[in-house]
Formats: sequence, C-alpha cells, structure tokens
Amino acid sequence: MAAGAVELDERLPSRVPSVFFTVCIDGSWQLAETGPRDRRDPAVLARHRLRERTRRALTRHTVLELGAAQDAVNLAIAYPPDPVHDALTVRGTASLTVTGPDLALAEEHLRREQQGDLDRGDEHRRLVFRQRILADPDLRPVWWIDRYPERINDLNQLNTAVQGLKPPRSLEHHALRDEIVRFIDQLLMDIRTPHQREIFLRALTQTLQALGSTELHQTAAAWLPTTRTDSGDDPA
Repeated sequence: MAAGAVELDERLPSRVPSVFFTVCIDGSWQLAETGPRDRRDPAVLARHRLRERTRRALTRHTVLELGAAQDAVNLAIAYPPDPVHDALTVRGTASLTVTGPDLALAEEHLRREQQGDLDRGDEHRRLVFRQRILADPDLRPVWWIDRYPERINDLNQLNTAVQGLKPPRSLEHHALRDEIVRFIDQLLMDIRTPHQREIFLRALTQTLQALGSTELHQTAAAWLPTTRTDSGDDPA
C-alpha cells in the first residue's frame, strides 16, 4: 500500500465570498493495492480533496466564527467520505487563522447587514403605520389634513384610491390563526370514520348557515354524502 503526506497553506472564502480564512492543513493519503485506480498523482488528488471538503465546510461560516469553522473543517476532513469504494483514502487536520484586514472586512459586512436589518424593520413599521391610518376612515382625514394641509381638496381622491384597503393584521391575529390551525389539525386526526366525518360536516354546514357565510356553507354542503352513513362504522 502506497502512502504519503501533503500540506496545504491557502486562503479560502468564507460564507462572505470576499472575506477569506487562512487555512493550514496537515494531511495524509493511502492508496490501496486493490480497487479502482486513478493514474493521476495521488498527492495532487489528496490536496484537491482536502481543499474541496474544506471549501464546502467554510461556506457555512464567517471569519467571526473562527472556532466553529475550524471544528467544521476538521470534521469534514478527518474521515474519507467513502473509504470502501475508493482506493485513495485522504484525511487531515486543519488550523484556521484570520488576517487583520479580513477580520475588519467581516466586521464591516456584519455592521452593514445589521444596519440593513434595522432599516428594513423601520421601513416595515412605517408601512404598517401608514396602512393602519389609510384603512381607518376616521383617522385618514385627520392624518391627511395634518400632513398635507394645502391639499385638503384631494381628500376625496385619496378616499377613492384606498377604498377596500384592509388594516394590517396584528401579532395577536397571527397567534390566533396558528392556534386555529393546530386545532383543525387535531380535529382532522380525531375524525377516523365516514360517520364521524358526516356528523362534523352537518354541524359545520349548520354553523356556517347560521353565521351567514353563504359561500363556505355551500362548499361544506357539497362535501356531505348523498345518503346518511351507518354509525356502525365507528370503532368501539
């Protein structure tokens, strides 16, 4: 069995493509006498495999996560991915460092990313506020007159433009919706027989009719069987 050692000392990109890790790898390779053979230099192949495994691992980390990135790389290169079907076995250990300029660039990128998140959050809050004002027929004229006193004659045009605009949904609304979805999921799991399904649909159609939900009532009524099911289908 042929064997050898390889070393790598390279700069490889992080999750931010323009920011690099400095990577030093001490690796080794073994070439089995049996199995598929490759005529290329095994040392070249070993370096290539170590480099590509390291590159894939680093694309999930920034240079600000140096310890986590180094652990991920060492896990990626410690064992060959398919030692049974590959005559060339390659493994290694890595140490990572970051230069001052790369670290400064990563910190600047993070600062801009965080600032972008804050700006998008502020913009979303402004839009939600404006939607709430424009959807409220009582607040809308007060806001318009306060904001554009010289354009009071345009108020009717504004009312026409925002006709049908709905107010933004609150966080409480989303929480209630999630609770309803979980309730329906549990309800559907408990309906196990055709007879139980029929009982539920008949109760649902009656409720929707009482609420005046004509379209939903018609949809639920269409799901009802044409003949009543036998309650003997229920499990004991």
